[in-house]
Amino acid sequence: MQRGFALLLLCAGSIARLAFAAPAAAPVPAWDAQLEGLSPTQQGRVLFEEKDRRDSGYQDLRVGLEMVLRDRRGTESHRALSISQLEMPDAGDRLLVVFETPKQIRGTALLSYSYRTEPDDQWLYLPAAKRVKRIASQNKSGPFLSSEFAFEDMVLQELDKFEYQLLGREPCGALHCYRVERRPLDRYSGYSRQEVLLESASLRIEGIEYFDRVGRPLKRLETEAYELFQGRFWKPGRMFMENLQTGKTTELFWRNYEFAVGLSAERDFTTNSLARAR
Repeated sequence: MQRGFALLLLCAGSIARLAFAAPAAAPVPAWDAQLEGLSPTQQGRVLFEEKDRRDSGYQDLRVGLEMVLRDRRGTESHRALSISQLEMPDAGDRLLVVFETPKQIRGTALLSYSYRTEPDDQWLYLPAAKRVKRIASQNKSGPFLSSEFAFEDMVLQELDKFEYQLLGREPCGALHCYRVERRPLDRYSGYSRQEVLLESASLRIEGIEYFDRVGRPLKRLETEAYELFQGRFWKPGRMFMENLQTGKTTELFWRNYEFAVGLSAERDFTTNSLARAR
């Protein structure tokens, strides 16, 4: 399972397409030997399988975030929230997002169950209405609480829900990256495809370009300030999502990662627990 948003990311600066061939001085991508002789489709799948393996094994985690929303004029609004994640041994993973500020949305919570091949489940708790609302599959491409992230971005991305193809290799800032196309298999996805930059040594996601249902550029996600936890888990400190069609942006600052905190599927990730998740 690809742990993180579907979110999930560009090298410092622009994620615009760069030249296929790296400069002569650039290092040879770490995975080229393993990819030799495979088709582009097989190469893309192999890279994400290895990324999935490296991202697995954290058990559970909790992290705090600051969300900054900006319209095309630069007007800002700020929100504080927390995210909890839980690995499930057989049925996919679980994710809980809870808003702490501002006061008018405090206690708003989104619970997501991801599954390896079946459609994911999502529920939204609205404190003002004191009710839990199930998010229908056909509505998951809609914006999550006015942000530039969609509901489908707020689910842990399962490996088998995409088709993959290696498009090329390119420098990304001081790093070297693979560019992999990822096509959602969900007919209700708001994306026709995504182009993901994977850093060649760690296979962490450095950026994603999203294309809408008719193939037009829709959004660009970039990340920076990665930190290595427990010697194996790369986690970002900042994400920046830009809507290329509206000019709106959403910025996330990730703080205070905690791993293996003892979260429970029955206690912390049920629809009944949403009302007290704050």
